[in-house]
Amino acid sequence: MTARTVADVDHTRAQEWLDRYVAAWRSYDPVEIGALFADDVSYRYHPYDEPVVGRDAVVASWLGDGEQDGASARDDPGTYDAAYAPVAVEGDVVVARGSSTYLERPGGPVRQVYDNCFLIRFDGEGRCREFTEFYMLRPSE
Repeated sequence: MTARTVADVDHTRAQEWLDRYVAAWRSYDPVEIGALFADDVSYRYHPYDEPVVGRDAVVASWLGDGEQDGASARDDPGTYDAAYAPVAVEGDVVVARGSSTYLERPGGPVRQVYDNCFLIRFDGEGRCREFTEFYMLRPSE
């Protein structure tokens, strides 16, 4: 069986990937993180960044071991959560939006909420090969 060269992505598969993305962030498990991405992934924390290139570099960056400008520091367990959903799926491209919530401490009050938009391109195996994040801090209520 040969690998597909064009992703067969629909809303269900996109949501499954986004759910695994959140689970990997919660766990900081390098295997879970790595399973999300193609070997040659190009990952941008901001649209203007030079990308982090390659699965191993993205995993290191998520774990706080990379040197990518603009990358977030590793978050303390229980102080964050997120939910994202696809809003557009076209071929191998998914646009998703959602929010990331940060707490003062585990079980504590909300410190910050960010609204996010992801631009994701998948490979034929359903792994992300291009990722760009756009986010903005939600004004205090």
